[in-house]
Amino acid sequence: MSRSRAPLIIGGAAAAGVGYYLYSSGGKPKVAEKKFESDMHHAAAKVKGELPYSGIGAEAEGKRVGAATGEKLDQAVATAERELAKAKSEAEAKAKEAKAETLKKIDDFDRTVERKTAEAKSGISSWLGFGSK
Repeated sequence: MSRSRAPLIIGGAAAAGVGYYLYSSGGKPKVAEKKFESDMHHAAAKVKGELPYSGIGAEAEGKRVGAATGEKLDQAVATAERELAKAKSEAEAKAKEAKAETLKKIDDFDRTVERKTAEAKSGISSWLGFGSK
């Protein structure tokens, strides 16, 4: 199984960096450390300068984007609530309509059963002669 070469490469790069700063400072560790800190500060400032919305404007831009996002979210919630209320009222109306139609059909069925029962009673009574006196 092969071993990773990354630790070797990272260690070599670190040693080369230390060697560079010691060489450029004339072998003085304090001066090399100050030079390294200066270079790191310069690099960080350069990176920050190239980032979009960096510095003072970043906070203002973040607040503006946050407010716009909040407004869009509020609009979406309001729209969803309106649609929900509309669907609820439509469902209630359809339920009332279905209930009324069902009750009407039940009443029609009851009338039909009562009419047929009355016809059957009169037919049976006439066969047996109860209704002819």
